[in-house]
Amino acid sequence: MTQDSISPGISNRYLALDVLRGLTIAFMIVVNTAGDWSNLFAPLAHAKWHGFTPTDLVFPTFLFVVGNAMSFSMKKLQQMNTADFFKKVGKRTILIFLIGWLLNAFPFYDISESGAMSFIDLTEVRLFGVLQRIALCYFFGAVVLYYGGIKGAWIFSAIALLGYWAILYFFGDAADPYGLTGNAAIKLDLALIGSERMYGGEGIPFDPEGILSTLPGIVNVIAGYLAGKMIQKLGNTMDAVKKLLAVGLVLIIVSYAWDILFPINKKIWTSSYVLLTTGIDLVLLALLVAVIEVKKWKGWTYFFEVFGRNPLILYVFSGLVVTLLSMIPVGDTTLKGFIYQNFYTSWLSPKMASFLFAFSYMLIIWVIGLWMDKKKIYIKV
Repeated sequence: MTQDSISPGISNRYLALDVLRGLTIAFMIVVNTAGDWSNLFAPLAHAKWHGFTPTDLVFPTFLFVVGNAMSFSMKKLQQMNTADFFKKVGKRTILIFLIGWLLNAFPFYDISESGAMSFIDLTEVRLFGVLQRIALCYFFGAVVLYYGGIKGAWIFSAIALLGYWAILYFFGDAADPYGLTGNAAIKLDLALIGSERMYGGEGIPFDPEGILSTLPGIVNVIAGYLAGKMIQKLGNTMDAVKKLLAVGLVLIIVSYAWDILFPINKKIWTSSYVLLTTGIDLVLLALLVAVIEVKKWKGWTYFFEVFGRNPLILYVFSGLVVTLLSMIPVGDTTLKGFIYQNFYTSWLSPKMASFLFAFSYMLIIWVIGLWMDKKKIYIKV
């Protein structure tokens, strides 16, 4: 992976992309591993339903970064025949989806109150999740770009965002088509997936990464692709920075105007939410290109490059390690509980303890990433 600057008209990787990817992974680990979920600083919690917080930006940014990276890889994919294209893209999709599903199933057994251990029922493991959505959005985004190119991507995005709005409006409950219990997304998931294979974090079976809401998520990937192509065309120049900023600000304004009719909502991934997160991502990318590629201020970037070079495996490690810490018994608690009580809550306020546990855990995962980078170990799917 080269970190050279891009000149106009030349396809190449750029450091700002690695840094944005690394920032996303680092923030994702922090918001996913709170010490105490009942004690969170407001920016580190998802909006309860309608609305937006910084945490709601993390996942769509990962999709945006996937699309941005595709702007470099799609040229090779588009030169393949149909069979080879689907073989390569399909293999990657299945692997990422399977890894996500296995994370949901881990550690593959339950322990009853009597202490008896039994293997879980794999038919009742949550089917979807973060990695599964990434896999599906990558797959369908690649298919749209393979067959339709940039023009097809714009047409698909418009149809997907407007069509999703129409589906939710006409097939949701008339009284509240965008509410938790009556939206079209939950109805489809209950019918096709079944409540036992859905997320239960909202108090009822409801999957924020379900089937229907994957449709607008594909647009986040396509937006990243289009941004990448723009940068490749214009190069690492202030002209590119200004255009990214301008488009980003317009999308943010339009998203809040649309919010009046179609509320910004991460959990059902509304079209206004797609525009808002894409707009913010364009602004962030513009700032990173300006600072890193144009001004050449790169002394601070290595921390995030470590995450950006092994994003998938470090995300997987972050889920596995905290699960293992929660499984190891220590007295009347677990190893995670022991660490949290003795090194955090014993001297910090509840919210600060919860945050610093997550932050220090992120640093532990970074150390794993640092070791991998020093050993030149790069795991890609």
